[in-house]
Amino acid sequence: MTKIWTMIRKEWAEVFKNKFVLFSVAFMPLLFTAIPLGVLYSMRGATAAEALGLSEVPAEMTALCGDLAGAECAQFMIVSQFLMLFLLMPVIIPVTIASYSIVGEKRTRTLEPLLAAPISTLELLAGKALGAAIPAVAVTWGAYIIFMVGTILITGSPALTTLLLKPLWLLAMVVVGPLLSVAAVSMAVMVSSRVNDPRVAEQVSALVMLPVLGLFMAQTAGFIQLNQGFVLWLALILAVIDAGLLALAIQLFQRETILTRWK
Repeated sequence: MTKIWTMIRKEWAEVFKNKFVLFSVAFMPLLFTAIPLGVLYSMRGATAAEALGLSEVPAEMTALCGDLAGAECAQFMIVSQFLMLFLLMPVIIPVTIASYSIVGEKRTRTLEPLLAAPISTLELLAGKALGAAIPAVAVTWGAYIIFMVGTILITGSPALTTLLLKPLWLLAMVVVGPLLSVAAVSMAVMVSSRVNDPRVAEQVSALVMLPVLGLFMAQTAGFIQLNQGFVLWLALILAVIDAGLLALAIQLFQRETILTRWK
């Protein structure tokens, strides 16, 4: 763990010198938090049907609101659609950091000493992956807390806030978010170890966002309904995928090949 922690601190010291990385880490959470809060603010004083743009609220929507009624039900239904935005953050942010990891070492001429250091491939990749994932998860949780406080201030509805703190949301933030982040950084590190340009690494690694965007679009279109069971299955599948990606990353990360190809 000492070697992994040393790698994490090294990553933070180098990566956060990059102003673009700092901008992406700070701007995106603010944007993704402001969007649902802006929607909530614009709905103040509207009836449920007006807020949803419908002549009347369907019975199936009302059933999902529990004890909420009227505009509070509409607020809950619309804000629930933005849950996926908070799951995009731990995917997008670490890709920017991790995709620079190996390629950046080459550009700063620190790759050779790093690969020659007495550290295993697992420790090296774990340090780089955690160095990208920890800030992303921390920022995501911070943005979610700001969102909850903003919801309380805008709506003044304890019942709505209670529903937003139900196990579905907490499970998504505490479990699914970190698992998505690990998957994203694993992909980014693998790509970064195979290409020579940080921009190419970032663009290719960004493809990992597509499944989450697909879920967001499917939820918005009504093809899927997020519930606690769905999120539990998603967490289990992601855990298996993360283990497979980590094993694949270790298999693909050949120190001698990387040094030979990049000399």
